[in-house]
Amino acid sequence: MSANNNSKPVVYLVDDEFSIRDSLTLLIESTGQIVKSFESAEAFLNNYDPEHPACLLLDVRMPLMSGHDLQNELLSRNIIIPIIFISGHADIADSAKAFRAGAVDFLEKPFDNDVLLERINEAIKKDVAYREELVKKRRIQDRIDHLTTREKEVLGLIIKSHSNKESAKILNISNRTVDVHRASIMEKMQAENVAELITMVMYCEAPSSYAQEEKFR
Repeated sequence: MSANNNSKPVVYLVDDEFSIRDSLTLLIESTGQIVKSFESAEAFLNNYDPEHPACLLLDVRMPLMSGHDLQNELLSRNIIIPIIFISGHADIADSAKAFRAGAVDFLEKPFDNDVLLERINEAIKKDVAYREELVKKRRIQDRIDHLTTREKEVLGLIIKSHSNKESAKILNISNRTVDVHRASIMEKMQAENVAELITMVMYCEAPSSYAQEEKFR
C-alpha cells in the first residue's frame, strides 16, 4: 500500500439498501467529504483505491458476502482501513466479532447523524496518522537497507548496547574498523547520536500504533 497524504480522503459506504446509501451519501457529502457507495462487498473490493486515506462504513448483514466476511477478506489481503459497522439487526455477538477483528466502531440504525459524522472524522484521522507513520518507517527502513552487511552487524550490536571494544571482539575485527563502520552508519542513517540511532531503529521495528490499538481492543 502506498501512502499519499496529499490525496483527498474518501468515505466508502457498503450497504445493500439503496435508501440507506442514498441518504448517508447526501449527509456525508454535505460536509464536503468524498463518498463512494456500493451495494455489495464485491463491488467495493473491485473499486477500492489504497492510494487515498479513507474509512469504510459497512453494513453487517448483506447477501453473498456479509460485512464480517468483507472485514476478514480485507485482513487476508493486508488492507488496513478503519471500519465503522452500521446495522439495524445487530446483536452483541455481531459487535463483539467486529471489534475483535479490528473495527473502530459499531453503530446501530437508526443512529444520530452528528455521532456518525464525528466517528467518520475520527476514523479518517486515524488512517491519515497510520499512513504518515508508515511513510516514516519506510524511510528509515530504506536507510537500513542501504547499509552493508557488516554495517548491519555493527548496527545490531549498537542496538544491544555493546561498546566498540565488545563489538570488535564479537566480530573479530579491530576497534578502528568498528569506528569506521559506526561513522558510516551514523551518516547513512542521518542520526545525530547513538540515542537517536537506536530510537529510529526501534521505531521502525515496532508495530504501528494503529495495529497495536486494534490488537488490544
